[in-house]
Amino acid sequence: MTSVRDEEVGQGQGAVPVPVQGGQGQGSGNRRPGDEPGAGVVTAFGRQLKLLRIRAGLERPEFGKRMGYSPETVASIEQGRRIPQAGFIEKADEVLGAGGLLTALKEEVGRAQYPSFFRDMARLESEAVELCSYDTLVVKGLLQTEEYMRAVLSMRRPLLDQGTIEQRVAARLARQEIFNRWPAPLLSFVMEEAVLRKPLGGKTVLRGQLEHLLLIGDKRNVELQVMPLDREDSAGVDGPFTVITRKGGEQFVYTEVQGRSNLVIKRDETSLAAARYGIIRSQALTPTESLSFIAELLGEL
Repeated sequence: MTSVRDEEVGQGQGAVPVPVQGGQGQGSGNRRPGDEPGAGVVTAFGRQLKLLRIRAGLERPEFGKRMGYSPETVASIEQGRRIPQAGFIEKADEVLGAGGLLTALKEEVGRAQYPSFFRDMARLESEAVELCSYDTLVVKGLLQTEEYMRAVLSMRRPLLDQGTIEQRVAARLARQEIFNRWPAPLLSFVMEEAVLRKPLGGKTVLRGQLEHLLLIGDKRNVELQVMPLDREDSAGVDGPFTVITRKGGEQFVYTEVQGRSNLVIKRDETSLAAARYGIIRSQALTPTESLSFIAELLGEL
């Protein structure tokens, strides 16, 4: 496992090293839950689930039938080879009469569904009162459709196994609950025009993604902007980054590139990043212009 060294992120003390196995927030290789930190809680959950199932006098086929899952899937979860989603945990607690023993682990198990390098960022997203993101390569995970997610994850090199892809998709969809939170966080996204023109997964996938962006961009707490290709000046030449603000004004800056990820907490650096993001926003199309631009791109497909 690698981590970002202090000298690689500028100011030394100003960055918190984050373990990484991949770039662009996707994870890397064909790792299973057991390969990641956090596997212990998944294994513990599986053992607890099996114990409660046996205590309830249910064989796997019968329990799976009540849960709506195959016996093979139940076995994978009990053996710690598959990370259960929140809905499974809640229903299992009810079916087995666990009295909250399983749901007590829901939050910890939920964190384990993310790649180890992204868990800190996932936690910060869930606590954000403001999130500002600049993206240059692909549509940000928070904005992706399920089809776009699968297309992007399938293109990773080294290849991800199907189980890992499904895990990543479920985790990314869970993160999108940020759009349904209340009080609603303030969300700002700026993306390069090239991102919106790249037909990853094919034109049908891109069409669905553009339609989704129009829906998201219409939310009152969301400002979505496009940086046109014809701009002769851009403050975003250093690449993509995300600025997260928590209640109380504490800010963090998250970046990823080529298998390395870091979370910056030093105030003077986070302030500079926030200021840089403000300049990027001023150089991009306005939210209204951007939605019109996306609609035009959609019409060209």
